[in-house]
Amino acid sequence: MADPSLAYRPEMDDTPSHVEINAAESPNTHKDAAMSEKPEFTEDVGDAIRRGQYAQIDAAIASKIAARVEDFMTLVAEADAANERERGMTLKTAFSVYPKAIGWSIVLSSCLIMEGYDTSVIGSYAAYPAFLDQFGIPAPGGTKQIPPDWQNGINGARNVGEILGLQVAGVLSDRFGYRWTIIAALVSITGFIFIPFYAETLPIFLVGNVFQGISWGVFQTMTTAYAAEVCPVPLRHYLTCFVNLCWIIGQFIKAGVLVAFLPRKDTWGYKIPFALQWIWPIPIGIGTYLAPESPWWCIRAGRKDQAEKSLKRLARSSGFSQRDADAAMALMLYTDEMEKEVQSGTKYWDCFKGINLRRTEIVCMTWVAQTMSGTALGGLSAYFYEQAGISASDSFKLSWGQSAIGACGTIASWFVLNKIGRKTLMFSGMCVMFVLLIITGCMGIPPKPSSAESWAAGTMVLLLSATADFSIGPVVYTIVSEIPSTRLRAKSIILARNVYNAINIAFVNIVSFRQLSPLAWNWGPKAAFFWAGCNALFTAYIYFRLPETKGRTYAELDILFENSVPARQFANTKIETLVEGTEGAQKEQADRIADRQDGHGGAYLREGNCGV
Repeated sequence: MADPSLAYRPEMDDTPSHVEINAAESPNTHKDAAMSEKPEFTEDVGDAIRRGQYAQIDAAIASKIAARVEDFMTLVAEADAANERERGMTLKTAFSVYPKAIGWSIVLSSCLIMEGYDTSVIGSYAAYPAFLDQFGIPAPGGTKQIPPDWQNGINGARNVGEILGLQVAGVLSDRFGYRWTIIAALVSITGFIFIPFYAETLPIFLVGNVFQGISWGVFQTMTTAYAAEVCPVPLRHYLTCFVNLCWIIGQFIKAGVLVAFLPRKDTWGYKIPFALQWIWPIPIGIGTYLAPESPWWCIRAGRKDQAEKSLKRLARSSGFSQRDADAAMALMLYTDEMEKEVQSGTKYWDCFKGINLRRTEIVCMTWVAQTMSGTALGGLSAYFYEQAGISASDSFKLSWGQSAIGACGTIASWFVLNKIGRKTLMFSGMCVMFVLLIITGCMGIPPKPSSAESWAAGTMVLLLSATADFSIGPVVYTIVSEIPSTRLRAKSIILARNVYNAINIAFVNIVSFRQLSPLAWNWGPKAAFFWAGCNALFTAYIYFRLPETKGRTYAELDILFENSVPARQFANTKIETLVEGTEGAQKEQADRIADRQDGHGGAYLREGNCGV
């Protein structure tokens, strides 16, 4: 017995539905209609499916969905129409029909402009004169330094807070949605900023970082998940990569602010940049409140009416008809039902079950690859420049220029990402970064590098950051939002980001600060050799394990993972239509409908209603 709550009933308009059931037709008509839609598979095509060149939904899964959904034939036909619409949509059409989706995604993603500013301000204070005068200790050469243990502790405290915030975000978003979870984080960070602002000792400053990190953790996952769920396939990489651009914009603003206040040596020299954080929450909170909720979240929460309203608010009415809305709803419902049959749960533990384990592994390792690729040197660029022998003033100006170049790199990635693909861009970026790291390390071999060699090492780090912001920086956000199943997307992103934070706490922060600090290992540019080795390991992982997701709808990705298609065959495996593999399930439902109609017809005749 089909569950009436799962019935798919699209709004009717003048356009006939793809599959209609007319009570006046013979029951056998439905059997013939269902069977007539079945493709004529030749032996060659069957062999191709077995070799992994073609993929389709498992027939058993289709049958289970058909048993749960009242009008499975219509659902599949409408879902396939929406799938074909997304696959065939041009970029020009996507921009024309979905400007509202772009705008709302930008509004929510702007949380990361605030976070990029906040976190990079804290990261730069290890080399900021006003902060060092207040909290630093004497070091060789007559300078002041923050001890490596405290540098590691402050950054680690932020990561701990982010881990807590990410876990909280997973629980709150399931219950209240993305918008209200973000609003709660915006309210909380407004209060948490007071702690480091009034801190007079490093322990208080560290505690403030923990609490701010809770809010930052929420922003990291909710904005990425929202961007991935409010737009069609042609826009997906633009909006998810824009998340990375938001980080860079925040870092660019930070660099300009710190350069402007560099001459101030009193406590306001570092407190004013902190106070500017209070500018962000109110306007972003208002925009988030007015934004529509993710339609995918509404589907998972069983709020189908709200999902349809969100779809219509995200698109222009002139280019998005009721038929388009019906088809989009069908595709989301079909994808959701398919994922329920493969893995019904939506808890964190479900990310490690069945085929979801592979998806979780990929998103976690991809984000770890980003932080282990050598970007740690770019993240500590101002500090690196100073330890390489460049003045404090020139170091922060270089850092400012680095942010501008990074923004240009991310924007440039938009124009190549959909042409060469996610995997190719990330793999190529890692290879180029490996070469730059080797060159940077060579600059540190002379015992006393000259001024020219110091500037050459700084230039290499600048190029390293530019390469990262063109490749592995933005593309990671696209990959981690596309690889997970729709039902576990937010939790998969949370787990991946938490693995990223844990690696930073336990390894990256500890090693990177000690490599550069004159109070510890004092490797200088030679630290790049270490990161080149790490880069090589993760480059090999990306080559063998990262699948290509370019141009795939979420339903198609589910089918590819369910069929266990190898990573290096993802790009070449074809999914002709979503109908393939459902023919048997459609016939079963048609038989059940026919049997019910036969039963009703027999009762009708027994009552003597048999006119001639």
